[in-house]
Amino acid sequence: MVRLRYFRFNFFSENTWLAWTTGPECVVVDPGFNNPEESGEFFAGLREEGLTPAAVLLTHGHVDHIYGVAELLDHYDIPVYLSAKDAPTLVYDKRMSRLLRQPEPRVDFKYNDITDGQLIKAADLEFEVIRTPGHSPGGSCFLERSEKIMFTGDTLFAGTIGRTDLEGGEYDDLIRSIMEKLMFLDPDITIIPGHGGTSTIGQERTTNPFLEPFNEKEEEIDG
Repeated sequence: MVRLRYFRFNFFSENTWLAWTTGPECVVVDPGFNNPEESGEFFAGLREEGLTPAAVLLTHGHVDHIYGVAELLDHYDIPVYLSAKDAPTLVYDKRMSRLLRQPEPRVDFKYNDITDGQLIKAADLEFEVIRTPGHSPGGSCFLERSEKIMFTGDTLFAGTIGRTDLEGGEYDDLIRSIMEKLMFLDPDITIIPGHGGTSTIGQERTTNPFLEPFNEKEEEIDG
């Protein structure tokens, strides 16, 4: 059975996740720590759980989700998985950080490009890559089918969807990604977003106001 622990980091209140089964290895999803205090909290969490990172999964390349990658790689020689479509996003991160007067990220880390349907095995878990461009060109979700959990980053949230007004965002692409790739998954799959709380595919299918016609009441047809 999968175990999860999250941290809320940086100016953007981003969710950083650890996922593991029996340990001692874990998967790190979107490490967002960006100052000594947050870094200390993250590494203390690893020690408390007796965990060693085995891989880093990046749902996309925006600054709040990648802040801690380079520092994590300073400590562990582990693979990082990110769509190469977000290479321009990493460049944009530095400019966005300066505009917001936030720390500039280290974006020179190496990563493995991911493709739709690819399976990533780490820490006794197997994640299926579901490419979901729209919030960013390289947006991706990571689905662990046997555990019925999916890390959705900033593609799909509880009750809303990702913004598309940042550089590289495209609303039509985001809606297609969600409607065509996520909404037909099992309704009891838990979605684990990059901000805010968790939900399920079924809950979002029936109540998310951005995902009509799934949550529209069917019109009655007179006999």
